[in-house]
Amino acid sequence: MTRDSKAGTLSPEPGSGFRRFLLLIALALAAAPAVAAAAEPAEAFSPSPHAIDIPPWFKETFLDFREDIREAAAEKKRLLVYFGQDGCPYCRELMRVNFSQKDIVDKTRRHFNAVAINLWGDREVIWTDGKARSEKAFAAFLKVQFTPTLLFLDEKGNVALRVNGYYPPHKFHAALDYVAGGHERKIAFAEFLQRQAREPASGKLHDQPFFLKPPLDLDRSRQRPVRPIAMLFEQKQCAACDELHLKGFADRAVRELVGRFDVARVELFGSERLVTPDGRSLTAAEWGRELKVAYAPTLVFFDAAGREVFRVEAYLKPFHVASSFDYVASGAYRTQPSFQRYIQGRAEKIRAAGGKVEVW
Repeated sequence: MTRDSKAGTLSPEPGSGFRRFLLLIALALAAAPAVAAAAEPAEAFSPSPHAIDIPPWFKETFLDFREDIREAAAEKKRLLVYFGQDGCPYCRELMRVNFSQKDIVDKTRRHFNAVAINLWGDREVIWTDGKARSEKAFAAFLKVQFTPTLLFLDEKGNVALRVNGYYPPHKFHAALDYVAGGHERKIAFAEFLQRQAREPASGKLHDQPFFLKPPLDLDRSRQRPVRPIAMLFEQKQCAACDELHLKGFADRAVRELVGRFDVARVELFGSERLVTPDGRSLTAAEWGRELKVAYAPTLVFFDAAGREVFRVEAYLKPFHVASSFDYVASGAYRTQPSFQRYIQGRAEKIRAAGGKVEVW
């Protein structure tokens, strides 16, 4: 059973149980304010309980994803689960930029039922395993580290694609096409994205003075002193890669932090051979596929023992780039499993010291 977030009306679903009946009564009691919302124009965004404004065409469901998946499949659609939070500039960019474009909205609505989850919310969620969790416990269970995070679920509840972070419109189009077309059965998303999401860019790989020189030997057993690794995968035709070099790596806080890492760069799908942190000889393309790197630029962080501990695989502004390096360099990832909590604390410390935090 779903509730229209704009009109507050209910569409029954066969087999609803007593729990549904109770929720039906609760929703009926709240009908008056919901009906008032119906006067809003179609372009308006719906209010709480969501962490950030969402489009009115998102579904308001009982958050039993077993039923949501079945309902989407019955409509010959798939389920899109969005995780957001208050104060998230990337969530707002997704809503105000991507979901303000008619072609993206039309494509999303045609192929998906979209449901929103508040990263820190308390509503009850039932996942495909049948267990009930709060929204925040559910996000922790799925190890959601970035907002927005998008899960695209197939008709059986399997994750066809997971997008960790913000994708600009042309790459978001490719993600929608990938899942809507069932391409996850035929091709890795990284290859699909490379073919479909062409963009104007510099057409070159940028160098940085702190990059390790090729041929790359990242075998931790042969390095003294041993430092963590920041491994950058990028491409020549990549506007976000250009911006990372122009703004991210030019940021003073980032420059101070990269000195605590061995920083290496390879071209995603490149033929360059390297020795991985665990001592194997692979090409950049082979290693990228093994690590399931899809987005460019992606930063994969390895600890001093050569174990992956964190990664960034979406568009980020300098503050969040610096926070990613600091999260690993400080060892905070060991004691604070939530990157979002870490970012909040880091921003508060900077402000308390009289510094300025520019999150966008």
